[in-house]
Amino acid sequence: MSSVHVCLNNPLSPSRTLRRSFSLHRETPSLLGIGNGRRTLHAIACLNVEVEATDSNAGKPGLLKSKEVMETEARVLVGTYARAPVVLASGKGCKLYDVEGREYLDMSAGIAVNALGHGDEDWLKAVVEQATTLTHVSNMYYSLPQVELAKRLVASSFADRVFFSNSGTEANEAAIKFSRKFQRYTHPDAKEPATEFISFTNSFHGRTMGALALTSKEHYRSPFEPVMPGVTFLEYGNIQVTKELIQQGRTAAVFVEPIQGEGGIYSATKEFLQFLRSACDDAGTLLVFDEVQCGLGRTGYLWAHEAYGVFPDIMTLAKPLAGGLPIGAVLVTERVASAMNYGDHGSTFAGGPLVCNAALAVVDKISNPSFLASVSKKGLYLKEILKQKIGGSSHVREIRGLGLIIGIELDVSASPLVDACRNAGLLVLTAGKGNVVRLVPPLIITEQELDHAAEILYQALPVLDQHNSD
Repeated sequence: MSSVHVCLNNPLSPSRTLRRSFSLHRETPSLLGIGNGRRTLHAIACLNVEVEATDSNAGKPGLLKSKEVMETEARVLVGTYARAPVVLASGKGCKLYDVEGREYLDMSAGIAVNALGHGDEDWLKAVVEQATTLTHVSNMYYSLPQVELAKRLVASSFADRVFFSNSGTEANEAAIKFSRKFQRYTHPDAKEPATEFISFTNSFHGRTMGALALTSKEHYRSPFEPVMPGVTFLEYGNIQVTKELIQQGRTAAVFVEPIQGEGGIYSATKEFLQFLRSACDDAGTLLVFDEVQCGLGRTGYLWAHEAYGVFPDIMTLAKPLAGGLPIGAVLVTERVASAMNYGDHGSTFAGGPLVCNAALAVVDKISNPSFLASVSKKGLYLKEILKQKIGGSSHVREIRGLGLIIGIELDVSASPLVDACRNAGLLVLTAGKGNVVRLVPPLIITEQELDHAAEILYQALPVLDQHNSD
């Protein structure tokens, strides 16, 4: 059997020295105020943070090599992840470094999470400042960052109110509950209010039982059946079929991703989303946009649905919102919020001060019009250079997407190409039926880095011929 060796003009470089140090000094209000001229005690919180990636991570005392880490993981963790054989140790910008010091260009961004890359200074400052102030209080009490973040999200969207969760699947679970409660609230005399849902082919809404029921891939659902009943899957984009099945008194909500990420980077048409809006209005059904992966600047618009000029009743968010910390959000209209009462839903950790302060730093940066314009520009640039570099390959069926969520559909499995790219220092993902290369880099990526990514993809393409011949 012959083999294909992928080589690049620029060899993998060891990690460069990255240093950042700063000191925060924060004087708190008096902890013990006695007055009448008597001394008052003050608390001073000081934190010195130094982040460093050295030239040789492998030489650090006590740092395990990749093989040891992977062997230990196999012994102590539940085997739910088919991980790539890389042990990452540090990151800066759009670069990641493994424990042996090898450098990777990150075009996966932690599955579209690290929108500001790794170690963004404003994000890091927000996290450290909040960590020294207040980390968690639960939702038994008010906290400033949560209220401020909700204000910011409401001001920049269709929504009137926000509910915070800890992840995308939790956000979709909340949207399921909100939809059913809305139907009961608005039809108090109905013997059986609408409780069913419509979702679409190639959809992915999460792995908890309700969100899983809305996810179309059968292999995700089948090991855990019976999942939540009452979900109908329709062809994504098919107006005629959908028209017949959105029914008053039966359909509580329609869940749809304006751009499907996990499903293969498929974009809805404006006509389809406009039809859904009109059909839902006619049937008294709620329209839910899942923007967990495609929202918050990924498309070059702050919200993906803005590209279509169609607005939902509920929108779910998560991945990039806190720049790498766990958060989810459900944005709703006042009409939906009015159906919810105290105790109808809740979370211990959701909307905590630490994650919300981090999210404020992310939202402030991404919502800047010049930042969004740069995402659009780089997205067009990436599609163009991909078409030039690999568009002529017999294996490439289509290059599609909007902004910096791009899919390269192949006529064979994408896994060999993903593996070859990783071996050459580029991290990319698969999507769809495993035949789509998914590119969701940090939104701060440069055109030079995009050139480098396209070159690695081009150099790695011959591995598909090799795989086909085996």
